[in-house]
Amino acid sequence: MASANTLTNLIPDIFAALDVVSRELSGFIPAVSINSSLDQVDKAATIRIPNTSKPTPVAITPASYAPDTGGQTIGHTTMTVDQAYSVPVQWTGEEEKGFSRTGLYENIRQQQFAQGIRALINAIETDIAELYTKSSRAYGTAGTTPFASNLDDVNQLRKILMDNGAQGQDLSLVVNTTAGVNLRNLVHLTQVNTAGSDMTLRNGVLLPISGFNVYESAYVQSHTAGAGTGYDINGTEAVGQTTLTLEGGTVNVTGITAGDVITFAGGANAADANKYIVTTGTTSTSGDIVIASPGLIIAKDTNDELTIGSSYTANMGFARSAIVLATRMPMRPSVGDMADDIITITDPITGISFEIAMYKGYHQVHYEVGIVWGCQIVKPEHCAILLG
Repeated sequence: MASANTLTNLIPDIFAALDVVSRELSGFIPAVSINSSLDQVDKAATIRIPNTSKPTPVAITPASYAPDTGGQTIGHTTMTVDQAYSVPVQWTGEEEKGFSRTGLYENIRQQQFAQGIRALINAIETDIAELYTKSSRAYGTAGTTPFASNLDDVNQLRKILMDNGAQGQDLSLVVNTTAGVNLRNLVHLTQVNTAGSDMTLRNGVLLPISGFNVYESAYVQSHTAGAGTGYDINGTEAVGQTTLTLEGGTVNVTGITAGDVITFAGGANAADANKYIVTTGTTSTSGDIVIASPGLIIAKDTNDELTIGSSYTANMGFARSAIVLATRMPMRPSVGDMADDIITITDPITGISFEIAMYKGYHQVHYEVGIVWGCQIVKPEHCAILLG
């Protein structure tokens, strides 16, 4: 059995290597709600996260007894912790001997561990970024990077979240680096007398804007719009409706896809400038699609025409509680496995913890950096897309 210090002694070197290895920007992870205490959750098991709906007030009527009212049906959002991955690092005795003569063995191994953490962080960041298809609504111009001349777009994004009830929440805006360049070019942020700080001018730090903590991510997603045309509402759809029945469409191979931004022209009802996000699309000429909560802001009637917006970059604004990231260490049998030593390393940039395990083999040693995770938007109303 290996000494308990075999991997423990590597901790300072691994952290030193993290400072050397290139790292992509990961803005989503620090902005979401992280739960790292799901040790009892099986891989791929369904976790139900309860959510309540807004009640309808009732008039107070004096009586001898309290009314038998107030029961609610508690809804839930499901998520699974189903992503279990590791990055292997393996050395034979001959390889170690060869590199030890040059003094490079420890340095290379340290950087291999750091690269493993980098790769897993990037995978987690990508999974969170891909949740954009479940956002409530969108604002901005598809295909045009925001903040070209002002901060108006972020204020409109904030309006969407406030109208949806996100008041008082911990808000974050995660943009790609192109939008980040535009922000750093704005005099609103670089002139100390208007920004109130020289942090953007001197250090490139993005200051909070309109209540949003601003982050950049290398993994902000690009959405390719569905090619369907001619879809109309079939029937009537009330305010708050999320399942919409359509007819008259031309599929053009892709129809309406999840993540599409749709708008409605005025028909029997007023024109609707809201940009709704499709969570479930269709490849049929008629049938149902689903948009994210809180659903329609303006009611729809038969023949109200639907238009699919252009392809876009999915910068995201959201409340911390809107997105949950759950992580844990990989599980082993109760009697253990063949690992000779195991330690936990916490990435100082994201705060995510990883397990490093060592397995001694025949004339070689096998290490792995591992983690299990899952993520989900649990409150679509508190998440919106800033189109780019």
